[in-house]
Amino acid sequence: MKKKVLIFIDWYLPGYKAGGPIQSVANLVEHLKKEYDFLIVTRNTDYCESIPYPGIKSDEWTGQPNGTKIYYFSDSRLTRSNINSLIRETEFDFIYLNGIFSVYFTLIPLFCMRKRTDKAVVIAARGMFAGSALEVKKTKKKFFMNAARLLRLFKNVVFHATNETEERDIKKALGEMIPVRIAGNLPGKALPEKYSGREKLQGHVRLVNIARIAPEKNLLYALEVLKQVKYRVDFDFYGPVYNQEYWAQCKLVLDELPGNVRACYKGSIESHKVMSLLQNYHVMFMPTAGENFGHIILQALSAGCPVLISDQTPWNDLKNKGIGYDLQLSDQTGFADVIDEVAGMSQSDYDKTSKRAFDYALQYASNPAIIEQNRHLFR
Repeated sequence: MKKKVLIFIDWYLPGYKAGGPIQSVANLVEHLKKEYDFLIVTRNTDYCESIPYPGIKSDEWTGQPNGTKIYYFSDSRLTRSNINSLIRETEFDFIYLNGIFSVYFTLIPLFCMRKRTDKAVVIAARGMFAGSALEVKKTKKKFFMNAARLLRLFKNVVFHATNETEERDIKKALGEMIPVRIAGNLPGKALPEKYSGREKLQGHVRLVNIARIAPEKNLLYALEVLKQVKYRVDFDFYGPVYNQEYWAQCKLVLDELPGNVRACYKGSIESHKVMSLLQNYHVMFMPTAGENFGHIILQALSAGCPVLISDQTPWNDLKNKGIGYDLQLSDQTGFADVIDEVAGMSQSDYDKTSKRAFDYALQYASNPAIIEQNRHLFR
């Protein structure tokens, strides 16, 4: 008989605007659904939205085509009492919480589980212990971390880290004795298996960025870089506007770009359209301030689209691998030089880099060790 995993996550499919966490959980479910029964509790709206998803039933368990069940909470029913009742009435073996700061989808379930020592609690850190993440709303997060230690909030909890760096971040914040299991994020099952090239004109490059518009994703930095490039550049960027003040700053820089650079905001894009979209670009340009994984990076590589990113992600040493570039954020000129370098590539030279990116992603996606690591989360 398959064991049951009860998952709490603020936003889930068919939502897409919350980005990586949705993809992480969806990929986990797709890879392990034959071995575990997954029960997912989430909101009935997408990130930064107030209108419920069309065609879904709220406030009841709904079976999905892939065999999972999802409980979509409406805003009016999302209360501590109802969450506690749902947990008490649901049969499960493990509870899997995503992130540490969500009141309804981490803290309330966690308090509810303090007396349920017969059930294993796993918390996915989702990069929230990284130094760059803790700097955002620093005072509030510092207060929370102190309170969590005082109340022993994470007693009898196992943390899910995606790599050794995240494991160190968790232990630095909560103490060396906190249990941590490392399991790399699983790739999507819909990644392409066949390489597809694209036209590359020498002296021109098409760049893309797919991320929410917020300081931690560093769009403003990317636009400042583009003021320094010499070749012809087309830069399209996609994602929900999370921070209006930050977006206003970005728009000011958009007006200052030189004539050889065309930059255009394309709005949000649904997750199932991302792979085909990436086929239209030469490089994904995302100088993020920090990622604990970065699904969009793997998706770009799997589309044969080399990446230009910061060194604040697990994807590193890209130039030596011949699949992209990871630079220090202090080297803004270096980013501009790389863009000019790729723009100056011939079709033949670009094709070699593009094919290496595809092959690297395919090798990562077919690694059985990552699947085994994720199985171990629920043992």
